[in-house]
Amino acid sequence: MNALRVAVRGTLRYHEPLAPHTSWRVGGPAEIFFEPADADDLAAFLAGLPADMPLFWMGLGSNLLVRDGGIDGVVIATQRGFGALQRLASGAVRAEAGVPCAKLARLCEREGLAGGAFFAGIPGTLGGALAMNAGAFGGETWAQVTRVEVMNRAGARFWREADLYEVGYRHVVVPIPGEWFIAGEWRFAPAEERASAGPSRVRELLARRAETQPLGLPSCGSVFRNPPGDHAARLIEAVGLKGARSGDAEISTKHANFIINRGQARSADIEALIQRAQAEVWDRFGIELVPEVRIVGRAA
Repeated sequence: MNALRVAVRGTLRYHEPLAPHTSWRVGGPAEIFFEPADADDLAAFLAGLPADMPLFWMGLGSNLLVRDGGIDGVVIATQRGFGALQRLASGAVRAEAGVPCAKLARLCEREGLAGGAFFAGIPGTLGGALAMNAGAFGGETWAQVTRVEVMNRAGARFWREADLYEVGYRHVVVPIPGEWFIAGEWRFAPAEERASAGPSRVRELLARRAETQPLGLPSCGSVFRNPPGDHAARLIEAVGLKGARSGDAEISTKHANFIINRGQARSADIEALIQRAQAEVWDRFGIELVPEVRIVGRAA
């Protein structure tokens, strides 16, 4: 592809390997990779793109399986240029798309705000959390959202009220296609009591996560949504797939809804385990396992 004729202040690279940008540490290259310096830089970049250029947005890459052939078009990485997080004079909390979810949890605890500790259990950024209504420990991203800031293909920015969005379990329907989340505002109730000198709620949840999940090796977090009234991990374990391997990819022996990379796994290995779990759970229980992870790009 010819080089883009756009002036940027951020980082623009061609044929950028995406494995270092994903929590699974797998995936082929991005044809074009752009890390904007800020929202104005992103807006100018988008305005200068050809109208038919494919776009893909990513944050921490923690809920993403990029196939080994990589992604055509432009990958826009928002983690570095969209890191603002603040308590507003109105009492609301504004966070940009690149803010890690755990950072929002810590702000809520520090400011004495209730209902935000669960964000400590979400391994990604708030842009991705908004896009899929991510959740953990019984909480969900959109429960306290009041409005979101979005940007469209032309680089124009808008604030949209939360009630315009259809939100469900790990699912968000946007009212206007072709707009991406660049920030959100949350309103949390004041906590009844400030944290005591004992262990904080955020630390408790992080400790619980460390006890129950395989955090020492690359993974994406939970691979599948929980079926109604059941748990994906229970179903996968029930069909005997804990410890199953494809290449260097393994269904975790600690938590069966995690697939870990033991060092040299390829995307194809991970996808093979995803498909095997789906097939065996369907054959045994007649239950469809729906991936929570997004699988994107081309096979090698």
